Amino acid sequence: MTTTLEPALGTSAEHRRTAAGTFRPRRLLSSVPEALSKLHPRHQLRNPVMFVVWTGSALTTVLAAFSPSAFTIAVAAWLWFTVLFANLAEAVAEGRGRAQAESLRRTRTEAVARKLVDGGERKVPGTALAIGDEVVVEAGETIPGDGDVVEGIATVDESAITGESAPVIRESGGDRSAVTAGTTVLSDRIVVRITAAPGETFVDRMIALVEGAQRQKTPNEIALTILLSTLTIIFLLAVVALQPMAAYSGSLIEVTTLTALLVCLIPTTIGALLSAIGIAGMDRLVQRNVLAKSGRAVEAAGDVDTLLLDKTGTITFGNRRCTELVPVDGVGPDELAEVARLSSLADPTPEGSSVVAFCAQEFGLPEPAVGAEVGARKVPFTAQTRMSGIDLDGRSIRKGAISALRDHVGELPDQVVRCADEIAASGATPLVIAENDRVMGVIRLSDVVKPGMRERFAELRAMGIRTVMITGDNELTARAIAAEAGVDDYLAEAKPEDKMALIKREQAGGRMVAMTGDGTNDAPALAQADVGVAMNTGTSAAKEAGNMVDLDSDPTKLIEIVEIGKQLLITRGALTTFSIANDLAKYFAILPALFVGIHPQLGALNVMGLSTPNSAVLSAVVFNALIIVALIPLALRGVRYRPSTAAVLLRRNLLVYGLGGVVTPFAGIWLIDLVIRFVPGIG
Repeated sequence: MTTTLEPALGTSAEHRRTAAGTFRPRRLLSSVPEALSKLHPRHQLRNPVMFVVWTGSALTTVLAAFSPSAFTIAVAAWLWFTVLFANLAEAVAEGRGRAQAESLRRTRTEAVARKLVDGGERKVPGTALAIGDEVVVEAGETIPGDGDVVEGIATVDESAITGESAPVIRESGGDRSAVTAGTTVLSDRIVVRITAAPGETFVDRMIALVEGAQRQKTPNEIALTILLSTLTIIFLLAVVALQPMAAYSGSLIEVTTLTALLVCLIPTTIGALLSAIGIAGMDRLVQRNVLAKSGRAVEAAGDVDTLLLDKTGTITFGNRRCTELVPVDGVGPDELAEVARLSSLADPTPEGSSVVAFCAQEFGLPEPAVGAEVGARKVPFTAQTRMSGIDLDGRSIRKGAISALRDHVGELPDQVVRCADEIAASGATPLVIAENDRVMGVIRLSDVVKPGMRERFAELRAMGIRTVMITGDNELTARAIAAEAGVDDYLAEAKPEDKMALIKREQAGGRMVAMTGDGTNDAPALAQADVGVAMNTGTSAAKEAGNMVDLDSDPTKLIEIVEIGKQLLITRGALTTFSIANDLAKYFAILPALFVGIHPQLGALNVMGLSTPNSAVLSAVVFNALIIVALIPLALRGVRYRPSTAAVLLRRNLLVYGLGGVVTPFAGIWLIDLVIRFVPGIG
């Protein structure tokens, strides 16, 4: 089976991201049927906190049936609403992923593969392909299965997967050989060796992951569940002990009231939202075209201490660009710019194009060839000559490496040699320009650091994350680029085994490591790293080794992934703080109401001035249910993340969510009581 998306789905990844990431209240209504289906006790058993609430709801329902009263019926109804709203939070989170998965599933079509058999071709269904089979795909045909290009080169439309309309190049023998089922070949002919069985393709796994079918609880989630279960048991024992105490004082407390007290005191809020927070964290990655193979990887991203970043394409643009023209004595800047431009008209490389663009921007010279330049004899750049130029009106203009120009014009002036040495020492590349036998000056080609990288690294440093630049460049170049970019450390002349050794050293020091890669030689390091982000353009080995795949193949996205992971952890911590803090207010609402008839002096604790014990209890139960609905958007969007230290984050959590968790219930319960006190049989 393969997937071909409708045009509306593949127009823009940014559009899909915005649509998926926006919370709309109508999603609550559309998710109600799914929430109702989750009321089954088998589902509730997965969440100990909510299972206690479910049990309390069933118990109060039985009591309301045998001894009906307005108070008992109201408590039973709102306890069921509490369970329903908890299910609703999970259903809304799952619904966003399920909608994306359904879009993929609806557009699946059966593909016919041209399988190579005994030197010939045989047409077979795409579902009949096995790992190791080789298939031919030509222009206009859909790739029938995941695999690697083993012969040929072609442009491929991957908009069905990435949402980007620009075609990409896929070729054999390199790190850009992997192709995905459902993408379309736009030109040429390639032979693809299948690397995934039917039903286990990249798109199949993407469908299963985004709809949450393969989601498992992460270690942090399991640890928090154990903590919440422990608190629930403690509060259960405390509530059970209240009845003997009341009996000793000459009175008994209604079971309905004790049940309401238990539900309000246990950490219901975070228990209800915990699953939704985890699902939403993975969904935020999907919105950014990153496929996480597990929730564990998302959490690990939030705990990362060291980021390993490739220089080329991540920290720098990757293509060296002209950044300066240095004339020799007796040559004016405008004169040098003219010959530099002419020498680059026949140089189609990114470096040559950057010289023409630099002369146009800085000196106002035309970018395309004009007039007599069109018919002039052009000397294109080749790897053998390492030189390009033009012969025009008796002028022979050449540009190239120092050794190439020395062979062309003879010995170079000392000024030019010194200038070239200084440029090389700074991490840039010098090119010498000459007209006939006269050396005119030197071009500085720099691997330009992307704008804003120094600021991004400063933010990461504020988060306590150490950045390490990995490059195959020599020590001088690596040091210069590292200093300009503002990274904390660098590894020059890096080989695959050097990356692996660095990761192991960092992990031995107790640090969590994240890195990106796309080649087969990156696979061991990607597997070793705590967060290994493989580029979708990379080899199948790299994508299998990593625990995340970036569909956009943007190495800088690793920084965003870390921020999303931290946002997930911060959101979970913030809502846990809020949940535990608001139990304090509910304590002041219910406990005085329970014993005020026995010990009137406890009325002093009724700081909210609640009208009656029944009104106080029901107000707390209603608030307990409604606050879950109010927090669903926050659980799905996540708490806004600002790069800062752990101490600052803790202080902000305590002030905003700790203090807010104490104050909000006081106001909410008081307002609800103003309404409930007028209900007959309760107020």
